[in-house]
Amino acid sequence: MTFKPRVKAAHPPREFAWLGHLFIPGLFDGEHRFVIEETENGGTRLTQREEFRGVLVGMFWKSLEPSTRRGFEAMNAALKLRAEGG
Repeated sequence: MTFKPRVKAAHPPREFAWLGHLFIPGLFDGEHRFVIEETENGGTRLTQREEFRGVLVGMFWKSLEPSTRRGFEAMNAALKLRAEGG
């Protein structure tokens, strides 16, 4: 799928979010958000969320969920490796 997202939040270095639509708003929308927080022990936590909504989400979600999850997990692993100097 190709999205042309609109940035919803850009607060470096703590938060970045965008909202994309498939064809027209309300049909199949995806809002993606990254939040970076400092942990109590001085580490860093990245939270990545994607929220899908729209009239077509129920029809397509079962087929999209596994590949979407794998893509997010692969991106998180690559980002962790890069952030830790690997």
